[in-house]
Amino acid sequence: MAKKDEARAPRALYREYRPSAFNEVLGQGQVTSVLKAAIEKDELAHAYLFAGGRGTGKTSMARILAHAAGTDDQDIYEMDAASNRGIDEIRELRDGVATLPFNSRYKFYIIDEAHALTKDAWGAFLKTLEEPPAHAIFVLATTELDRVPDTIASRCQVFRFAKPTHEILKKLVIDIAKKEGAAIAPAAAELVALMGQGSFRDTLGILQKVLTVSKDKTLSEEEVAKVVGAPQAKVVHEFLEALAAKKIDDALSILGKAVASGIEANVFLLLVLSKIRATLLLRYAPKMEGELVEQLGGDDVALLKKLAAKEGAAINSTLLSELITAYIEMNRAPEPSIPLELALYRALGSTQ
Repeated sequence: MAKKDEARAPRALYREYRPSAFNEVLGQGQVTSVLKAAIEKDELAHAYLFAGGRGTGKTSMARILAHAAGTDDQDIYEMDAASNRGIDEIRELRDGVATLPFNSRYKFYIIDEAHALTKDAWGAFLKTLEEPPAHAIFVLATTELDRVPDTIASRCQVFRFAKPTHEILKKLVIDIAKKEGAAIAPAAAELVALMGQGSFRDTLGILQKVLTVSKDKTLSEEEVAKVVGAPQAKVVHEFLEALAAKKIDDALSILGKAVASGIEANVFLLLVLSKIRATLLLRYAPKMEGELVEQLGGDDVALLKKLAAKEGAAINSTLLSELITAYIEMNRAPEPSIPLELALYRALGSTQ
């Protein structure tokens, strides 16, 4: 009787391709340069506070710093404060800090989602930060710096992690797809990067979904759009042309059909914002055309150039501002498409 295949551990691209050294970190030079210098000069601080959006590489950087300091894995302790947020957990951590490391110079503590700690937990932790043992280093990672008490932040070296640029995410998508044995069209990579919204983790998560579903080794924009629930480029272009002509009824009809087909209003608007931004860049910074062709493709830019001319005067900074406000308000609206509809009324239609 044949043996059953052993269960394989689930793959996660963001884990598999997580940077393991400073020179592999993308888009955080303002952080890596300082930390590398601290390692080289043997001047590590006893506590660091890494702040930035989700998926920007904070915990990865903490692990890189720990290993660069020569810390063995058995002397690296990771704690998720979102699920271990109370004073008892901090007291346990404080008791562990008092003991010496196993085989390393340092015991390295990484506290993720640090802002979730309770007030009492912060109070208990503050005592450890005020008089830390020489063998302990702490890295606190947070997406909400304003929720970290000033008394804690003032005792840490604070580093702010920037969101990776669109160009960095797009290049990452192309590189990882290639390593996975697939080729991805530039416009498709552009869409994956756009949907990742400044997060390495989210971007690679989307790419993994596309690679899982795809039956081909060449990934097209249409295939990516289908996987992420984004409208086809043709639909977005028709919407832009309706805006340029100030045909609100046509624009609302296109939006309604898109939402009825299962496309989320915020995804639809995200793509529209990207194209309007590109249109305005073509109008006011025409020298960027080559760069935009590389990002969006020649066909897209050809249409946007028409909209950047006089016939597209209604596509302007006022409209862009209104749509950005609508995008921000969508999560709070009872119906996500309502803020977009209101933005169109304000920018293109009657004020009544």
